[in-house]
Amino acid sequence: MLIVRRISVAVILMSWGVFSAVVMAEPSPDAFIARFDRDKDGKLSREEAPPPIAQNFVRIDSNNDGLVDADEIAVFRQRVVQAARSENQPGQPPRVPDSIEAIWDIPYAQTDHPRQRLDLLLPKKRTSDKPLPVVVAIHGGAWLGGDKRQVVGRLIPLVASGEYAGVSVGYRLSQDATWPAQIHDCKAAIRWIRGNAKKYNLDPEKIGVIGWSAGGHLVAMLGTSGGVKELEGDLGEFTSESSRVTCVVDFFGPTDFLTIGDYPSQIKHYAPDAPEARLIGGAIPENPDKARQASPITFVSEDDPPFLLVHGTKDPLVPHQQSAVLRDALRKVGVPAYLITVEEGGHGGFRNPEIERIVDAFFDAYLRGVKHDFEDKTLPNSP
Repeated sequence: MLIVRRISVAVILMSWGVFSAVVMAEPSPDAFIARFDRDKDGKLSREEAPPPIAQNFVRIDSNNDGLVDADEIAVFRQRVVQAARSENQPGQPPRVPDSIEAIWDIPYAQTDHPRQRLDLLLPKKRTSDKPLPVVVAIHGGAWLGGDKRQVVGRLIPLVASGEYAGVSVGYRLSQDATWPAQIHDCKAAIRWIRGNAKKYNLDPEKIGVIGWSAGGHLVAMLGTSGGVKELEGDLGEFTSESSRVTCVVDFFGPTDFLTIGDYPSQIKHYAPDAPEARLIGGAIPENPDKARQASPITFVSEDDPPFLLVHGTKDPLVPHQQSAVLRDALRKVGVPAYLITVEEGGHGGFRNPEIERIVDAFFDAYLRGVKHDFEDKTLPNSP
């Protein structure tokens, strides 16, 4: 029950990130209304509202008139901001099973910034005395929200098996610092793991990464930018260690900023207030070089690690094509890359357990040497 509860909390937090990304992407409440107001009456009905709003229509429609106006959207935007501030404050560590030793909030960058911390999970009973492979989880939240604690639940079953160590990484958000600060943080965390491998009996040659949405973008960047000096940074005490990773699992992360706005989406990705614009410090069309540097597809090369990408066909925020183009680019240079397409799947919240079984098998194959065959698959959202 504990594992299920933690995963459910992660899904809830991810959903709140969807609300904020859709609503906050518009420069004003009036602009948000105008974007979806098909009958041009200055208000949104439930039928006109995008899914994240329609699903919470009763909460937003404060006067219960069956319509949402600009004032109600303004109130909702303020709630989003307040919730993000609350969520971004360090909270109590989540509960973990007695079989796991958890070490919370370890600084990895030699700073006092609360975001530059990681959580380390170790099995109290290992299946062998050999150094453990490590699975590193990176949270999403449009680079402007979320917290490393929300993805600990995905690590728990892996660590509880006695076959893995788990690490959940925090990183500076776009309101704290613009790109490439976020990848500098993630790379410093990977170097910290290698620098402390002997201390915790970890295998420095077996580090897999998994991320969702903005976290998917960051793990994809870890995968493709190994050896790229401009993205390495100089944070932490282990700057001589490598930040390369062994394999990547990317759940619906943006991969090519220069094309992300070319497909239907509830976010205007090329707008000056888009999450990508906040990340790189300006709108994508006016900052193509920065957008290119923040795109994992830019750095694809033949020495990249294997990739597993998971993406829903009905993702309202990050188009499915973002995963398809990265898979194609990786395959073109000979890198093993597989795409799991979730039919009718949105921006997370997948209900088919086969997806997580494939993810576990992928880590087993590339971190533990367990033989598995992989291929592209299209799976239903529900079993």
